[in-house]
Amino acid sequence: MPLHILGILVVGGIAGVAVLLHLLGLSRVRRFGDEAAARAAWAAEFPDIPANRAVLCRNRAAALIETPQGPGVVWPMGADSTARFLTGARIARSRDGLTIRLPDYTAPRIRLTLDPDEAEAWLTDLEKTA
Repeated sequence: MPLHILGILVVGGIAGVAVLLHLLGLSRVRRFGDEAAARAAWAAEFPDIPANRAVLCRNRAAALIETPQGPGVVWPMGADSTARFLTGARIARSRDGLTIRLPDYTAPRIRLTLDPDEAEAWLTDLEKTA
């Protein structure tokens, strides 16, 4: 088989799989249905550290987590989720919510989309736990 035909087949096959996954709804960003789902996402990352409380944002795309070891956050990464402690984080307001800069090269910056009053409430919660 000529190389240019093989290249077209490979690119077409990959594009077809991507389109099929999107049409089946498997490319949607994860949302947390309730506080229990946010706690479960936290437990997937930190099974030995229980979440005492989870505060979901209104769009259900992230949650502020309170633990015995300090505050943390869970947020989606595509169809999955991840979580980090906020120890040593620098948190600043942004145009559309909060920007969290972590001393962690695997997740150096988290951008959370929050309503202005919601961002203020999260900042207040974080000041209490700091």
